Amino acid sequence: MAQESQSYRFSLEDCLRFAVANSYERKSMELAGKSLEATYEQSKQQRLPNLSASVGQNLSNNENGWSTSGNVGVGSSVTIYQGGNINNTIEQSRLNVERNEVQLEQYDNQLATQILQSFLTILGNQELLNYQLEVLNTSREQVKQGRVRHNVGTILESDLLLLEAQYYSDSNNVVDTRINIENNLLDLKVLLSMNPTDDLEIVTPNTDNLDDLKESLPSEEEAVSLAMDYMPDLRMSDYDIRMAEKSVDMARGNYFPSISANANVGMGVLSFDSEGNSKWYGKPTESAGISMSIPIYSRGQTKANVKKSRIALEQAQLDYEQSALAVRQTVVQAYRNVISAYNAYKVSQVKENAYSKSFNAYNIQYQYGAITTVELLQQQNNYLNALNSYIQNKYSLLMKRKILDVYMGKQIEL
Repeated sequence: MAQESQSYRFSLEDCLRFAVANSYERKSMELAGKSLEATYEQSKQQRLPNLSASVGQNLSNNENGWSTSGNVGVGSSVTIYQGGNINNTIEQSRLNVERNEVQLEQYDNQLATQILQSFLTILGNQELLNYQLEVLNTSREQVKQGRVRHNVGTILESDLLLLEAQYYSDSNNVVDTRINIENNLLDLKVLLSMNPTDDLEIVTPNTDNLDDLKESLPSEEEAVSLAMDYMPDLRMSDYDIRMAEKSVDMARGNYFPSISANANVGMGVLSFDSEGNSKWYGKPTESAGISMSIPIYSRGQTKANVKKSRIALEQAQLDYEQSALAVRQTVVQAYRNVISAYNAYKVSQVKENAYSKSFNAYNIQYQYGAITTVELLQQQNNYLNALNSYIQNKYSLLMKRKILDVYMGKQIEL
């Protein structure tokens, strides 16, 4: 059945909430977490005794003819001591549950970063489109004026052709940007697990003053410290170490004896002979006991398992140190990227403002015939280049600053 298309108007925060609620990959991870929780709950039951019942019925043929007989019984056993393996198994199952929750956080961060990048790309192209439409209107007026001036002989036909070529180039830029926006929206819908035929409108936040991004920036040392405390990658590595430690304890537990207790109750049941006579037979039997299994020699299996589990622990500790170093390097680089992006943004902001005013001035001069068509179009292209650089640097700064927030465990907001 075809799904009916819907319309959405989303801010960045709306996109993040929608993605978390609808991501198929995240739902799969949640199901895996429920399976781990079920394993954890079952592992806690290993401390309790089991209980089972048995029923048997036999059919036999002898010199007296056919007869049936049977028995019933109830039995229970409980492990008293197993080298601490029950407690270690329970603890390892609990750690697995908690690690999966951290893994969900890691996935959410990765998804949020992808959505942020897609969202800002759309905003950048929408802002670029607005400027391009203004330039297109200016080009249209230039062509109109150029035709009038050509008719009266104040400009050459080549000048008019240059103006028309610039107009068509500006028109093509508008078309390309609109196509890019549609493609960007489709990419965002994929990240949101949204029906591609749905109508999605982006709520544009206020991005006029980005100086606050610099002013709110913590020190580099504080940013690294916050990331080291928060980053899911490190916390997952820490859980790997703790689970590896439990694996060592479980392997060592096989050196110790296993003690268990058991109890059984049974009796014979009603039997029938070939003539249809019946009788009860057998007396109830009861038994209880304690057994101990003492490992003496396992052909080196236990020793090898202990050694391998300790190697796995050392590997987990090494992985943690490697992850810690990678986090520090990543955050330091991200922090410095923010500083660099801010400086590039401020420079491009000044250049865009200067070229905008210069282009407007040149346009007025052109109307009065003070400059040539070539000079006007050169200045217009300089303005467009400065404009593109400004918009790219603006949204690059936003992107890099918000990624740093993700590393520090802060909620993404625009």
